[in-house]
Amino acid sequence: MTLTVTLAVLLSALLHASWNALVKNGADRLMTMGWLAGATGLVALPLLFFVPLPSGDVWKILILSFVLHAGYKLFLVKCYEHGDFGQVYPLSRGLAPAIVTIVGVFWLGEILPTEAFIGIALIALGIVSLAFRRTNGAGLPNDPRALAYALGTSLFIAAYTLNDGVGGRVAESPHVYVIWLFFFDGLIFFLIVLWRRGRAFLVPQRAMAIGAAGGVMSVVAYWLVIWAMTLAPLGPVAALRETSVVFAALISGFLMKEGLGWRAVTAACVVAAGVVLLKVQM
Repeated sequence: MTLTVTLAVLLSALLHASWNALVKNGADRLMTMGWLAGATGLVALPLLFFVPLPSGDVWKILILSFVLHAGYKLFLVKCYEHGDFGQVYPLSRGLAPAIVTIVGVFWLGEILPTEAFIGIALIALGIVSLAFRRTNGAGLPNDPRALAYALGTSLFIAAYTLNDGVGGRVAESPHVYVIWLFFFDGLIFFLIVLWRRGRAFLVPQRAMAIGAAGGVMSVVAYWLVIWAMTLAPLGPVAALRETSVVFAALISGFLMKEGLGWRAVTAACVVAAGVVLLKVQM
């Protein structure tokens, strides 16, 4: 992997952690996520004219993906309503690849090397150190709902990861699948938030600018990884991408002042190391 590709993937990880931080800091997180989704759909709109319509089989996969991505966004918003960014982000991101791996072993009968099981153990260790804290960054008792929503978010991530993996293979090309996914996913969630918030959602407000910025970050982060995977092996690129949990811990401890400090950074590094071991073995 060249230095250019490595830096691009690290930038992708930083952008992913950053747009999540924007949602966490939003006054109305659902509105912020709604405008973020709308921005991703708007970015994908002009690209639709350069790709073919998906086949019927691909549409079936896409429809399921729309549901899973919407559920993921709703649960993520709830995560940030009830928990610290430095706690729920590593939980939701770190658990997902472990869940995918475990499903592969027990449901699909996949055989994994010892390193993969060490990776799962490291993820569990890092997550436990983050999850079981008596107080949050504000010194208040931890809200157990944060852990529940983080687990739900990770389940949605694992589910759409598996589903989109199939969709990208069935479609004419992964780019065709992703463009249609980005457009309809953004449009659908935008309409969900409009239904939930009504006309207040369309009133000019700070959430529009924050969400739009987050949407651009989200698209750029994704396409950087896609670009990197055309120039380097998939495993190392995917593994390096998971350093987003380390960036999230740094943002949490030193920008958001959530009081986690180096403990969060250490735990996030342990989670990232476990995910790297898993990804490299995939």
